[in-house]
Amino acid sequence: MEHLPSLNPGNGDSAHNLAVRLMQHLVVPTFVLDANRRVTVWNHACERLTGIPAAEMIGTSNHWRGFYSEQRNCLADIVALKQHDQLATLYAAHTSPGQFGFGLHAENWCVMPVIGERRYLAVDSGPIYDDQGNLVAVVETLRDMTDQKRAEMALQNLATMDGLTGVANRRTLDEKLQLEWKCCQRAKTPLAFILGDVDYFKRYNDTYGHQKGDECLRAVAGALSRAAFRPADLVSRYGGEEFAVIMPNTDLIGARAVAERICEAVRHLEIPHASSEVGQSVTMSLGVGAIVPHSASSPALLIGAADAALYRAKHSGRNRVVTAETD
Repeated sequence: MEHLPSLNPGNGDSAHNLAVRLMQHLVVPTFVLDANRRVTVWNHACERLTGIPAAEMIGTSNHWRGFYSEQRNCLADIVALKQHDQLATLYAAHTSPGQFGFGLHAENWCVMPVIGERRYLAVDSGPIYDDQGNLVAVVETLRDMTDQKRAEMALQNLATMDGLTGVANRRTLDEKLQLEWKCCQRAKTPLAFILGDVDYFKRYNDTYGHQKGDECLRAVAGALSRAAFRPADLVSRYGGEEFAVIMPNTDLIGARAVAERICEAVRHLEIPHASSEVGQSVTMSLGVGAIVPHSASSPALLIGAADAALYRAKHSGRNRVVTAETD
């Protein structure tokens, strides 16, 4: 969008006014800033999108108010100021400067302050220069991609999350384990794996029914997620009534402390379990393994260590945590 002198009033008021009228009636939300980053166009579609009439915007530098509750640069400001280093901080996704000429594309979530709704907006912005190369204006257009983004997120959740409990599924666990194994191998840091089993869950299902069994698994998954609260950790449903936690950069002592928290959190749920041989409520047995990955080993070794520890926990009374015998 360079070298369009007709948009400069000094080069023809009639052509400029025609261009403004055309922008006003575009179905795409559009606003225009002058060289001093004041709003010169705030079209009808932009009024509908933001809930702010053009009369409140024209001649001001308050265009950010349409999209954010606190003052910050919009994409048009970044283009005008050539402050491309702000892109990664301000936008979840964006093109690189120069990838599409002088213009930029970016996307992010906005909590629209006037209409009070959260929208995912795709934004395009580009500069307009006169014949001497001076900046005349910057145009920004917006597309509401909220429905598409939510559908994309829903599909992603279906692919990565367990449908019953809401924690990660087995496929996601396997992929995460392979990734963290390689990362910890390069960094020579320990990787921990916790494997847990709800005690006497078959009896629970037989006593209370499968619907209650599902509710129990959801509650247990929530307890695990609250106990393993580091962003880097992954809580997943391993299969049936088994759950697993991957903990990068964590040794056996640290992982055991988390497993003890999980064990206690499940007890504190106080879900009645009359057919349990441990007590009158639902409990959990957990096995913990940790290893510093190396080329001669594999994730299967870590899983096997946690599984063996879980076996010992179940055969020594359940409702407890047992760590692997070897590092």
